[in-house]
Amino acid sequence: MRRDDGTLTSTRHRWLFGGRGCSNQEVNTERPGEPDPERPRSREPERPEQPERPEPREPERPEPRAPEDRDTREEHAAREEHEDPAERGRPIGRRVLLGTLGLGALGVLTAPTLQRGMEAFLAGASQRDPTGLTGLLPNGGGFRYYSVAASVPHKNETNYRLTVDGLVDHPTSYTLADLRALPQTRLVHDVQCVTGWRVPSTPFEGVRLSHLLDAAGVHHSAGAIRFTCFDGTYTESLSLRQARRPDVLVALRMQDKPVGHNHGGPVRLYVAPMYFYKSAKWLSGITVTEDVRPGYWENRGYDVDAWVGRSNGRDDEPTS
Repeated sequence: MRRDDGTLTSTRHRWLFGGRGCSNQEVNTERPGEPDPERPRSREPERPEQPERPEPREPERPEPRAPEDRDTREEHAAREEHEDPAERGRPIGRRVLLGTLGLGALGVLTAPTLQRGMEAFLAGASQRDPTGLTGLLPNGGGFRYYSVAASVPHKNETNYRLTVDGLVDHPTSYTLADLRALPQTRLVHDVQCVTGWRVPSTPFEGVRLSHLLDAAGVHHSAGAIRFTCFDGTYTESLSLRQARRPDVLVALRMQDKPVGHNHGGPVRLYVAPMYFYKSAKWLSGITVTEDVRPGYWENRGYDVDAWVGRSNGRDDEPTS
């Protein structure tokens, strides 16, 4: 029997003793006068509750598709025959394709500007980084920036000076204009750093160091050159014989443009056959001495004779 609240209940029937009457209109078929043993109660089987039926929903209609021409339909059909249904995607439209091509062209046009900006950022950061960690980051040109000073002053045509002194007959001071007026030599070699990176076919242009030494008149007792820099910290050295090589320059240009401040300008040393730490940046002084005086990195374990491929435990290909 179902109640008003919708739940089911069972109706119990019990056989009565004697008489013909029975409750709930049931008939006793036993003989009268005999006691009737109690029979098991019968119960109406319970009906399981019926789950509520969800309300019917209107079927979703697929979005209308733009008509396709015959070639497009055939192409889609051929692709769907060999494609996993789970991996099928929607084809890109004409606007998306044109937009992608446009972004690619924009990237080509803006890449040089972005590269120069990144190069300038890394160079500036390296000059303020006493840990030297920024020097581990490459830029588009392949160079890393190293500086052992917290900051480096800028020099230009008005305040730059390069002095040549020590064991010489004619100590001299050169301005940028003076150096530019001297005979220039152009060299193109690979730049090899002792940390492993290399920039191939890098052009440098400047005055041969041997020319400045000859003009100063080196004493017979001289045996080496000591280089100082206007960062106030870095020093380097060469033997006199090494300094007179034709591939050692006081460089004014690098990569066919004036040596910028970030690359050690306006004037730097360039020692083509040696690891790049020998090519001192921000060059300000050339002092002729009797013996080789180890430079900044030599005092910290680097080789004094830093020939590429023959020092510092490396076997890089020589640069000349």
